[in-house]
Amino acid sequence: MRIALYSRQPKSETLLFVKSIIDTLQTANIDFLLYDELYQSCQEQLTLLSTPPTVFTSYETLIGRADVLFSIGGDGTLLNTITLVKDSGIPILGINTGRLGFLTDISKTDFSAHLLHQLQQGNYTIDKRSVLRLESNHPHLFADAPFALNEFTIHKLDTSAMITVHTFVDGYFLNSYWADGIIVATPTGSTAYSLSCGGPIIYPNSQTFVITPVAPHNLNVRPIVIPDDKTISFKIEGRSDSFLCTLDSRNETINNHYHLSVKKEKFMLHLVRISGGDFFSTIRNKLLWGLDSRN
Repeated sequence: MRIALYSRQPKSETLLFVKSIIDTLQTANIDFLLYDELYQSCQEQLTLLSTPPTVFTSYETLIGRADVLFSIGGDGTLLNTITLVKDSGIPILGINTGRLGFLTDISKTDFSAHLLHQLQQGNYTIDKRSVLRLESNHPHLFADAPFALNEFTIHKLDTSAMITVHTFVDGYFLNSYWADGIIVATPTGSTAYSLSCGGPIIYPNSQTFVITPVAPHNLNVRPIVIPDDKTISFKIEGRSDSFLCTLDSRNETINNHYHLSVKKEKFMLHLVRISGGDFFSTIRNKLLWGLDSRN
């Protein structure tokens, strides 16, 4: 087994934790490779390594070289890994060094040689998550990775006036949203930005999208859930000439000459689950459901 380690802009305590992971891997005689920026950040902690570790920088330098990828950080870090693994099928184990963490399955205190042994023995499950794909008449838009695990959004820029997003499903007119923006979320993304804007929580393998307006002008406009075999397309209007388009945490500026559509991607993202927890226990624990606040 060969494990790829990924983290973005890690804090000093995270670097020390990465060093402890590497020590555990070496003790277990498990080969590993490091994301190049992570390696550059933690070279001081790795001064005792006999030889420099193998590094990777992109999908092209990762594919075929790792059996599992460890995403070390929070949910935002794990979302970034989709641009590295893409359609390779490399499973991702999220190790949470952040805060809430819906996607990161393992805490720092849970990581151990026993966990590595479970991985080696295949004592884990793969949680397959659907991915959405963005298509545009401007092929340079998110050209390297036009897909997202959580959500796609169109949003007004800065403090400009609200925008109008004319939205169609398989070519049929759905609605004109007068709002600060609009979100199309996967079931995975239903517990992220969409949830904060009043969208529903959707079970991970529901095979749906949820369309959620951001601060709509008409208060009777509400989120709608549709099957993910539909194509959702948009026409954008506004007083400003520019708008913000995002895929998860990545963003680009567009104008009303862009024709955008969202559909389900052909591949799925594979998440490693070891703890035995299920989706319902995750949302109970993360959202504090069932706790009596009167105590």
